Amino acid sequence: MCGIAGFFDPQLAAADQKESTLQKMLESIAHRGPDYRGTWHHGALSFGHNRLSIIDLSEAANQPFHYQGLSLIFNGEIYNYKEIRLELEKAGLSFSTSSDTEVICAAYKHWGESCVSQFMGMWAFALWDESKQKLFCSRDRFGIKPFYYQFENGRFYFGSEYKALKKGPLFKEDYNRDHILRYLQLGWLTFEDQTFYQNLQALPEAHNLVLQHGKIKSYRYWDLPLAQSNISFEEAQENWRELFLNSMEQHMRADTPVGGCLSGGLDSSAICSSVGYLYPKLDFNTFTIYYSGKNEVDERPWAQHVWDAYPNLKSFTKSPKQNDLLESFEHFFHHFDVPPAGSSPLSQYFVMKLAKEQGMKVLLDGQGADEYLAGYDHSFYRLAAGELLALNPKGFVQELEAFRDLRPRSLSKHLGSYGKSVLSSLVSEETLYQFEYRYYLPFMAKGPKNDPQLWQPVGGSRLNQFLYQLTNRTSLPSLLHNEDRNSMTFSIESRVPFLDHRLVEYSFQLPDSHKLHLGWSKRVLRESMRGIMPSEIIDRKDKKGFVTPGESKWLRGAFKPLLEDTKKAELPFLIKKKVKSVIEDYEKGSSKNARLVWRLAMLNKWVNHKYLS
Repeated sequence: MCGIAGFFDPQLAAADQKESTLQKMLESIAHRGPDYRGTWHHGALSFGHNRLSIIDLSEAANQPFHYQGLSLIFNGEIYNYKEIRLELEKAGLSFSTSSDTEVICAAYKHWGESCVSQFMGMWAFALWDESKQKLFCSRDRFGIKPFYYQFENGRFYFGSEYKALKKGPLFKEDYNRDHILRYLQLGWLTFEDQTFYQNLQALPEAHNLVLQHGKIKSYRYWDLPLAQSNISFEEAQENWRELFLNSMEQHMRADTPVGGCLSGGLDSSAICSSVGYLYPKLDFNTFTIYYSGKNEVDERPWAQHVWDAYPNLKSFTKSPKQNDLLESFEHFFHHFDVPPAGSSPLSQYFVMKLAKEQGMKVLLDGQGADEYLAGYDHSFYRLAAGELLALNPKGFVQELEAFRDLRPRSLSKHLGSYGKSVLSSLVSEETLYQFEYRYYLPFMAKGPKNDPQLWQPVGGSRLNQFLYQLTNRTSLPSLLHNEDRNSMTFSIESRVPFLDHRLVEYSFQLPDSHKLHLGWSKRVLRESMRGIMPSEIIDRKDKKGFVTPGESKWLRGAFKPLLEDTKKAELPFLIKKKVKSVIEDYEKGSSKNARLVWRLAMLNKWVNHKYLS
């Protein structure tokens, strides 16, 4: 894992000015790669790289990397690089290192821009093709690794984080109203190519970008299949298990030790249990954050089932206290780049900090499974809606009753589940998203409530359509931002085995019932892991998520001064009177809009957070 930065700027002629600009960009993201820094200048082009050495630790694999007229800076891992290398060697290409970096260059030499279709992994890279005078940039299929850029009058600047672009000559602090409101109303940190600034763009997931002859173009090179098969559950279960274990083996490839995040939930437990199952003699460190006290979330009893099943897994745990919050918040906030939408990223920060204290450079984490395997409760509403749309009222009732039986809740909440399911069958998802955007939380902004289209129309079942949005547009992209920034804060490479694209493609092609069935979420994952993961976790009915007490407690305790500052603030695009009213209700004890209050406080902190120097 690394940090990249660079530019193509015909207006920047002086060599010392190029190096100075590039060094400032690299220094702002030095945390992403402390092992080596390299720069290279060639005409109007400048490449910079901060290296975190994971595969091929030798100096020969340092970047910028040069190969037969190609030059590359790369952030990420190509997990199947050994298999690709063998294929390329058969085609006559030669190699001087054992790195995946060189494999990218050779793959481009052989397949051109379509080389990315061969990769299984996570990446953001920029490759200069001298013969074609072309800059070719790419981002992995799910946007696990970030890539931001600015383009103005033939000048092109890019980098791994906002911070790098802020050191370039094109940056302006012009806030993006649409994106700020999506953040406040929906909690989204990312959306297509937009960022919190008008003149700063993100290369979307599964996109390539080409700069040539002073012009840029970007295009999608991959998409998820939505046509579903009629495969039996038994066969699907066997295939899914094989794909997942293969993904685990690929993600364990490293020339440094690998550890794992373990929350006690289904996803992280599947990963850590699989390591114990596949590598019973390997010492494998796991890292867990918990909160002690009344009504706090402590998942250690669940994680203990995994530790008991696999003695080679070593546990490291920590419970952050108020002093930890106060001492760490500025460091966390500075590296996060954008205002955090909830308090759970700060808990994740402490997971990464704990791992860093044990000398870890690579961690496995469970992002992705909830999105494409229907782990969230609101996925059930779309499944039930699909039964109604298929004119199967019996199936509708069966699913909702099973959902009710597995999740004991109040009558009003169960009636709400029926109502939401019916509503999902009657109106479009775009209508539902727009309703949530405008009315679920108090709308704080001046001007219109309308937002550009939030929903991307796709085919497939109602459930698959919804999971597609969660995976590509709404939930997962923001979680991956959290994952990247928190891990990179401590120079740790975070890997996400559930996002092996082969596994995700296969899951999308399965019938809905293989993912959700009679109240059970992530059905194929649960049953595929029998014999590997402790049954107590497989059969666990509740879902906690990465719950933290920040919105309800921290803003009333350690972070209370942030509220006072926010009440007085003039926030971009927002009505000060409304902001003050919502915060005062919260201070009187109402937690109804606690998430919005948190976001307002974080937005104010972000607007006034000065780290441009």
